[in-house]
Amino acid sequence: MYPKGLLKIILSINVTVFTVALFFGCQSNFKDIQKINFTEFMPSGEADSINLKHTDSGKIKAILVSPKLLDYATVDYPFSEFPKGIQLTLFDENNQRNYIVADYAINYKKTNIIDLRGRVKLTSYDGKFLETDQLYYDQNIEWFYTDKPFKFTAPNEGETTGIGIDFSKDFKRVTFKQVKALIEEIPE
Repeated sequence: MYPKGLLKIILSINVTVFTVALFFGCQSNFKDIQKINFTEFMPSGEADSINLKHTDSGKIKAILVSPKLLDYATVDYPFSEFPKGIQLTLFDENNQRNYIVADYAINYKKTNIIDLRGRVKLTSYDGKFLETDQLYYDQNIEWFYTDKPFKFTAPNEGETTGIGIDFSKDFKRVTFKQVKALIEEIPE
Protein backbone atom coordinates (compact mmCIF):
# COMPACT_ATOMS: atom_id res chain seq x y z
CA MET A 1 0.00 0.00 0.00
CA TYR A 2 0.96 3.56 -0.56
CA PRO A 3 1.35 6.05 2.26
CA LYS A 4 -1.50 8.62 2.49
CA GLY A 5 0.60 11.55 1.29
CA LEU A 6 1.85 9.69 -1.77
CA LEU A 7 -1.68 8.56 -2.65
CA LYS A 8 -2.86 12.18 -2.59
CA ILE A 9 0.01 13.23 -4.85
CA ILE A 10 -0.66 10.41 -7.36
CA LEU A 11 -4.39 11.19 -7.34
CA SER A 12 -3.66 14.90 -7.79
CA ILE A 13 -1.31 14.19 -10.72
CA ASN A 14 -3.88 11.89 -12.36
CA VAL A 15 -6.64 14.51 -12.05
CA THR A 16 -4.31 17.21 -13.45
CA VAL A 17 -3.21 15.02 -16.38
CA PHE A 18 -6.84 14.11 -17.11
CA THR A 19 -7.94 17.75 -16.98
CA VAL A 20 -5.09 18.92 -19.21
CA ALA A 21 -5.75 16.10 -21.70
CA LEU A 22 -9.43 16.91 -21.70
CA PHE A 23 -8.78 20.62 -22.19
CA PHE A 24 -6.27 20.22 -25.02
CA GLY A 25 -8.16 17.32 -26.60
CA CYS A 26 -11.35 19.39 -26.88
CA GLN A 27 -9.71 22.64 -27.92
CA SER A 28 -9.14 21.59 -31.53
CA ASN A 29 -12.63 20.11 -31.58
CA PHE A 30 -14.02 23.36 -30.20
CA LYS A 31 -12.36 25.31 -33.01
CA ASP A 32 -13.95 22.98 -35.56
CA ILE A 33 -17.34 23.48 -33.94
CA GLN A 34 -16.82 27.25 -34.05
CA LYS A 35 -16.11 27.01 -37.78
CA ILE A 36 -19.37 25.13 -38.35
CA ASN A 37 -21.37 27.88 -36.66
CA PHE A 38 -19.46 30.67 -38.45
CA THR A 39 -21.15 31.82 -41.65
CA GLU A 40 -19.07 33.80 -44.06
CA PHE A 41 -20.85 36.34 -46.24
CA MET A 42 -19.81 34.88 -49.57
CA PRO A 43 -21.52 34.99 -52.95
CA SER A 44 -23.34 31.87 -54.07
CA GLY A 45 -22.40 32.70 -57.66
CA GLU A 46 -19.78 34.75 -59.46
CA ALA A 47 -19.34 35.71 -63.12
CA ASP A 48 -16.88 37.77 -65.16
CA SER A 49 -17.59 39.77 -68.34
CA ILE A 50 -21.36 39.39 -68.33
CA ASN A 51 -23.82 40.52 -71.00
CA LEU A 52 -27.41 39.92 -69.87
CA LYS A 53 -30.42 40.56 -72.06
CA HIS A 54 -33.88 40.87 -70.51
CA THR A 55 -36.72 40.12 -72.91
CA ASP A 56 -40.49 40.32 -72.63
CA SER A 57 -42.78 38.88 -75.31
CA GLY A 58 -39.83 38.47 -77.66
CA LYS A 59 -38.71 42.12 -77.35
CA ILE A 60 -35.49 43.19 -75.67
CA LYS A 61 -36.31 45.42 -72.69
CA ALA A 62 -32.83 45.81 -71.20
CA ILE A 63 -29.19 44.89 -71.74
CA LEU A 64 -26.82 44.83 -68.78
CA VAL A 65 -23.05 44.63 -69.33
CA SER A 66 -20.58 44.35 -66.44
CA PRO A 67 -17.04 43.10 -65.90
CA LYS A 68 -18.01 41.39 -62.61
CA LEU A 69 -21.17 39.96 -61.02
CA LEU A 70 -21.41 38.61 -57.46
CA ASP A 71 -24.71 36.87 -56.74
CA TYR A 72 -25.94 36.54 -53.14
CA ALA A 73 -29.03 34.43 -53.83
CA THR A 74 -28.91 32.42 -50.59
CA VAL A 75 -29.00 35.27 -48.05
CA ASP A 76 -32.19 36.46 -46.34
CA TYR A 77 -32.46 39.47 -48.65
CA PRO A 78 -31.00 38.22 -51.95
CA PHE A 79 -29.16 40.64 -54.21
CA SER A 80 -26.69 40.81 -57.08
CA GLU A 81 -23.67 43.07 -56.76
CA PHE A 82 -21.72 44.65 -59.61
CA PRO A 83 -18.54 45.84 -57.85
CA LYS A 84 -16.78 46.96 -61.04
CA GLY A 85 -19.72 48.92 -62.44
CA ILE A 86 -22.36 48.43 -65.10
CA GLN A 87 -23.53 49.67 -68.45
CA LEU A 88 -27.30 49.38 -68.72
CA THR A 89 -29.38 49.97 -71.84
CA LEU A 90 -33.14 50.33 -71.36
CA PHE A 91 -35.53 50.06 -74.30
CA ASP A 92 -38.97 51.67 -74.39
CA GLU A 93 -42.05 50.48 -76.29
CA ASN A 94 -40.80 52.29 -79.45
CA ASN A 95 -37.40 50.57 -79.17
CA GLN A 96 -35.72 53.87 -78.21
CA ARG A 97 -32.72 53.47 -75.92
CA ASN A 98 -31.68 55.12 -72.69
CA TYR A 99 -28.12 54.45 -71.50
CA ILE A 100 -26.89 54.30 -67.91
CA VAL A 101 -23.29 53.95 -66.72
CA ALA A 102 -22.36 53.56 -63.03
CA ASP A 103 -19.19 52.68 -61.13
CA TYR A 104 -21.05 50.27 -58.84
CA ALA A 105 -24.53 48.73 -58.64
CA ILE A 106 -26.67 46.43 -56.52
CA ASN A 107 -29.86 44.76 -57.76
CA TYR A 108 -32.16 43.88 -54.85
CA LYS A 109 -34.16 40.85 -55.98
CA LYS A 110 -37.14 41.04 -53.60
CA THR A 111 -37.89 44.69 -54.33
CA ASN A 112 -36.62 44.85 -57.94
CA ILE A 113 -34.73 48.05 -57.14
CA ILE A 114 -31.32 48.74 -58.64
CA ASP A 115 -29.03 50.99 -56.58
CA LEU A 116 -26.55 52.71 -58.91
CA ARG A 117 -23.55 54.40 -57.25
CA GLY A 118 -20.38 56.26 -58.07
CA ARG A 119 -20.30 58.40 -61.16
CA VAL A 120 -23.81 57.66 -62.44
CA LYS A 121 -24.55 58.99 -65.92
CA LEU A 122 -27.84 58.57 -67.73
CA THR A 123 -28.34 59.60 -71.37
CA SER A 124 -31.80 59.45 -72.91
CA TYR A 125 -32.62 58.69 -76.53
CA ASP A 126 -33.46 62.38 -77.12
CA GLY A 127 -30.22 63.77 -75.64
CA LYS A 128 -31.23 64.49 -72.06
CA PHE A 129 -28.36 63.87 -69.67
CA LEU A 130 -28.30 63.29 -65.91
CA GLU A 131 -25.26 63.03 -63.61
CA THR A 132 -25.37 62.11 -59.93
CA ASP A 133 -23.52 60.08 -57.29
CA GLN A 134 -26.41 57.72 -56.59
CA LEU A 135 -29.55 56.81 -58.49
CA TYR A 136 -32.23 54.22 -57.74
CA TYR A 137 -34.25 52.50 -60.45
CA ASP A 138 -37.52 50.77 -59.52
CA GLN A 139 -37.93 48.12 -62.21
CA ASN A 140 -41.56 47.40 -61.23
CA ILE A 141 -42.82 50.89 -62.04
CA GLU A 142 -39.92 51.95 -64.32
CA TRP A 143 -39.11 54.97 -62.17
CA PHE A 144 -35.80 56.65 -61.24
CA TYR A 145 -35.13 58.68 -58.09
CA THR A 146 -32.35 60.16 -55.99
CA ASP A 147 -31.99 62.46 -52.99
CA LYS A 148 -28.38 63.25 -53.91
CA PRO A 149 -27.06 66.30 -55.78
CA PHE A 150 -27.60 66.06 -59.53
CA LYS A 151 -27.01 67.88 -62.81
CA PHE A 152 -29.68 67.53 -65.51
CA THR A 153 -29.14 68.85 -69.02
CA ALA A 154 -31.80 68.95 -71.73
CA PRO A 155 -31.06 70.05 -75.30
CA ASN A 156 -32.42 73.54 -76.04
CA GLU A 157 -33.75 73.81 -72.48
CA GLY A 158 -30.65 74.40 -70.36
CA GLU A 159 -29.08 72.91 -67.31
CA THR A 160 -30.70 72.20 -63.95
CA THR A 161 -28.79 71.37 -60.79
CA GLY A 162 -30.12 70.57 -57.38
CA ILE A 163 -30.66 67.97 -54.73
CA GLY A 164 -33.28 65.30 -55.39
CA ILE A 165 -35.02 64.34 -58.59
CA ASP A 166 -37.36 61.56 -59.66
CA PHE A 167 -38.62 60.74 -63.14
CA SER A 168 -40.14 58.14 -65.40
CA LYS A 169 -37.96 55.93 -67.59
CA ASP A 170 -38.88 57.99 -70.67
CA PHE A 171 -38.29 61.38 -68.92
CA LYS A 172 -41.88 62.43 -69.68
CA ARG A 173 -42.68 62.97 -65.98
CA VAL A 174 -39.93 64.70 -63.98
CA THR A 175 -40.14 66.05 -60.43
CA PHE A 176 -37.30 68.29 -59.25
CA LYS A 177 -36.86 68.86 -55.51
CA GLN A 178 -34.33 71.57 -54.52
CA VAL A 179 -33.21 73.11 -57.81
CA LYS A 180 -31.17 75.83 -59.45
CA ALA A 181 -31.69 76.29 -63.16
CA LEU A 182 -29.87 78.03 -65.96
CA ILE A 183 -32.18 78.55 -68.91
CA GLU A 184 -30.48 78.90 -72.28
CA GLU A 185 -31.85 81.60 -74.49
CA ILE A 186 -32.63 80.23 -77.92
CA PRO A 187 -31.67 82.70 -80.67
CA GLU A 188 -34.52 83.73 -82.93
